[in-house]
Amino acid sequence: MLENYVPIILFMSLALGLAVLLLVLGRALGPHKPSQAKSSPYECGFEAFEDARMKFDVRFYLVAILFILFDLEIAFLFPWAVVMDEIGTFGIVSMLIFLGVLVVGFIYEWKKGALEWE
Repeated sequence: MLENYVPIILFMSLALGLAVLLLVLGRALGPHKPSQAKSSPYECGFEAFEDARMKFDVRFYLVAILFILFDLEIAFLFPWAVVMDEIGTFGIVSMLIFLGVLVVGFIYEWKKGALEWE
């Protein structure tokens, strides 16, 4: 039983060893000439003009929720469509319930104005 895991353990240890080796070689052989310009934070070529902890508009989060809704819908609809003949009535009803939950989320996004951008 455990002999089935030997190739996986071998591959993972080889990958870990190679990663450590490359990090050590990069640190040892790479140029290291620190300066104040290299150590300063990079902000698109100009100094930061606002606090990094400023509050974002709620619409950014609503767009993210909208993306997750449609992403989940597609991720679950493809396997369902492939086995639609085999799942029967229970599968169809459960998928319709799932789509109903997604429609409720979509209506919430619509009412909050996430689809309207100024």
